[in-house]
Amino acid sequence: MKLSTQEEYGLRCLIQIGRHEQIERGSVSISEISQLEGLSIANAGKFVRALRLGGFVDSERGHAGGYRLARPADQIVIGDVIAALGGRLFDDEFCEEHAGKAGSCKHSVDCSIRSLWFNVQKTVDQLLNRITLKDMLADEPQVAANIGAKSVELLQVGSAL
Repeated sequence: MKLSTQEEYGLRCLIQIGRHEQIERGSVSISEISQLEGLSIANAGKFVRALRLGGFVDSERGHAGGYRLARPADQIVIGDVIAALGGRLFDDEFCEEHAGKAGSCKHSVDCSIRSLWFNVQKTVDQLLNRITLKDMLADEPQVAANIGAKSVELLQVGSAL
């Protein structure tokens, strides 16, 4: 029920690439990303590779090469990034992993908890699908305001249904 290291640092690396592009208008190297995030070059490379395979960043070779966003920040949806990096808070196997000593969950036919986790995941997905990388590129107070506004918007839409 928590984000993996891949999702956390992958998103952090993407934010660094987006911020660099806002300021410098160019590519950022793996060594710069690793230094900014306090990661080894190998780990930063692993996370950025996953972002590249997901279609969120492009790589440029050569002396001035590095990584840049594959499309504008307002077109990169955080829900898509988290999914590409591997995850969901509650995947389909969540209940199977919590069966206790039994081989399978004894509540598989009539489970109240599964409905709770399903709805929590649905709400988290809806929020993450409203947030773009552009929303995440400001300073923390502005990011909090951006996400807060999206949360209120989601609650208003949900209560209107």
